Amino acid sequence: MGGVGIDDVARLAGVSTATVSRALRGLPEVRESTRARVRRAAAELNYVPSPSAASLASGRTRTIGLLTASFSRWFNRNVVEGAEERLRGAGFDVLLHAFDFAPDGSRAPIDMSTMRQRVDGMIVLGIPLSPEERLTLDNLNVPIVFVGTGPPDHVRVSMDDHDGSRIAIEHLAALGHRRIGQIGAKLPYDAHWSSASERHDGTVAALAALGIDYDDTLEAFGDYTQEGGRAAAAALLDAHPDMTALFAYSDEMAFGALEELRARGIRVPEDVSVVGIDGHELSGLIGLTTVAQDARAQGDAGASLLLEMIAGSNVGRDVRFPTALVDNGSTAPAPAVRAA
Repeated sequence: MGGVGIDDVARLAGVSTATVSRALRGLPEVRESTRARVRRAAAELNYVPSPSAASLASGRTRTIGLLTASFSRWFNRNVVEGAEERLRGAGFDVLLHAFDFAPDGSRAPIDMSTMRQRVDGMIVLGIPLSPEERLTLDNLNVPIVFVGTGPPDHVRVSMDDHDGSRIAIEHLAALGHRRIGQIGAKLPYDAHWSSASERHDGTVAALAALGIDYDDTLEAFGDYTQEGGRAAAAALLDAHPDMTALFAYSDEMAFGALEELRARGIRVPEDVSVVGIDGHELSGLIGLTTVAQDARAQGDAGASLLLEMIAGSNVGRDVRFPTALVDNGSTAPAPAVRAA
C-alpha cells in the first residue's frame, strides 16, 4: 500500500503515533498486548518504518547530539559507551561534541550552533554550563537529558553525589580519622548543581554530622585527572603534615594522590588512608578503596529516557543511581600521631 504512514498505523491500532514509534522500536513502557496490536496493524498496512526521522512522533534527523568533556576521563568514556550502545540499537546516530578543560578548570565557550536542526535530542555529560550556554541549549527546542550533573529544572541521571561523600567520610571517621584532606575540582562557573559541588556539600554535611569541624584549608583542587590529583595531594601534604586521610572526588585523582604519597615514602594505608569515587576498573589492581558507581548504566538510562522523550512520553525528572563502598585496601585505622 503506497503512502502509508505512522498516522495510519496509529489509527488502525487505536493508539498514538508516539506509542507506535515506541512499540515498533522495542522501547519500554509499552504493554505487550499493545505492541502486538501495533505490529498487526503495521503488517496489515504493509507499513515499513522509514530510516528517516519521519517515522517518529517527533524528531527529524535520527541523530542525537552528545556534549561531553574529554574521553580520557573514566566516567565520561563509560557513560558515552553506555549511551551510544542504547542509541545505535534504536537506530540513532550520535553526533559527538567533545572538548577539554584547561588545567585551571576553564574552557572555551561551547558553540551550540553546530547542533541546530541536526539533532532530535541532546545528552549533556558532566558539564557545568554558563547561563548563556544553557539558554542557547534550550533554544535548540529538542529534548535534553543531563548525565552526571545538571540543573534541577531538566531531566537528570546521576549517582547520589551527596550520599557518595557521606559514605566515604563515614568510612574514614569510623577508622578514627579526623584530619581528612579533600581533593575537589575547580569549576568554570558557579554551578551549585555540579557533581563537584554536590560532593563538597556532602563532605561538609557528613563532617558536621560526625562532630568534625570543617577546615577549608584541608581542601585542594584537581581537574579529575591523575596529574591534577597528584598536584593537589602534594599541596595538602605540604600544608598539613598531620593529615591522616585523603578523600578524592574521582578515582583518577586518587590515583595521583597515591602516586605522590608513595613518591614521598608515605605508607598507604599505615600512614595515610585514601578513598576515591567511581569504581574505576583499575581501582582493585592498584589497591584503591572507592565509592563505586555504574557509569555505563547511567549512560544507558540517559539515552533510554531521551528516546522516550522524543517519542512523546513524560519521564521522571531525577534518576539517581546507588553507590557502594568497595574496600580495596587503601584505608586503615588512623595512626596515633603522624608528622612529616
